[in-house]
Amino acid sequence: MKKFTFTEKLDTRSGFGVGLVEAAKQNADVVALCADLTGSLKMDAFAKEFPERFFQVGIAEANMMGLAAGMTIGGKIPFTGTFANFSTGRVYDQIRQSIAYSNKNVKIAASHAGLTLGEDGATHQILEDLGLMKMLPGMVVINPCDFNQTKAATIAVAKYVGPVYLRFGRPTVPNFTPAEQVFEIGKAVMLNEGSDVTIIATGHLVWEAILAGEILAEKGINAEIINIHTIKPLDEQAILKSVAKTGCVVSAEEHNYIGGLGESIASLLGRHNPKPIEMVAVQDTFGESGIPDQLMKKYGLTAADIVAKVEKVIARK
Repeated sequence: MKKFTFTEKLDTRSGFGVGLVEAAKQNADVVALCADLTGSLKMDAFAKEFPERFFQVGIAEANMMGLAAGMTIGGKIPFTGTFANFSTGRVYDQIRQSIAYSNKNVKIAASHAGLTLGEDGATHQILEDLGLMKMLPGMVVINPCDFNQTKAATIAVAKYVGPVYLRFGRPTVPNFTPAEQVFEIGKAVMLNEGSDVTIIATGHLVWEAILAGEILAEKGINAEIINIHTIKPLDEQAILKSVAKTGCVVSAEEHNYIGGLGESIASLLGRHNPKPIEMVAVQDTFGESGIPDQLMKKYGLTAADIVAKVEKVIARK
């Protein structure tokens, strides 16, 4: 098992904030809109450095999506910022009709996704957003794993022409990917080559997958670990190649198993090369208020849960 280390823990939302400023420096057409959550989305630096390109729309998320869609007609590249729940569920109609249907170049930046929003509870802990967004024709869906990857993803998203959903979160997580990485939309990242099982993880669960790989190595199980930062378009070739070698797969995500990454992988395998699959994900339930680490344990989203699913799926081969 390849050894992974990190020097600090950082929140992925801060990676977005730094990446947004860098993207704006590279392209004068980058603008930002926020629905009264500038601090939470780490858009403060952008607002300070580019005040004429920052628009505080207030608690009016639907209006924000309409404004962003209109700005693209004038050649602007708008990033909308609010919590993932308000970036999707509250404004789905506006995204579908004004952005996706007409293929507008809007970047939907969604923070505080999943259970790790913590104490704010089920009303804010959206676990359906990846499914909602990936079902929209033409929508790119990205879920990076740490600060560095979120920064790189934000810069790459600004250069991509078309609607994008960029998901990130509030908690601090190990920052282990390269600082100067080049982010390739739709390109999986091989973290560890293995032969016994494929573990495919996204977002905050990537580090848990790495920890699980270390535990499995001690048990004599050689896991291939892949970071899928782009849910759509899915790197189908990388997944099929890996599972053809290992013969089974475990997916890991901070999302409902219905509509998430695991479901996309199962569909892909069902169409091309059926193999046993187990999914580490929330089991079709809402979250609850609590400390993020405790919620991850209660809802089965830890390294130990990945290990258990690996042992189960290997037994099914």
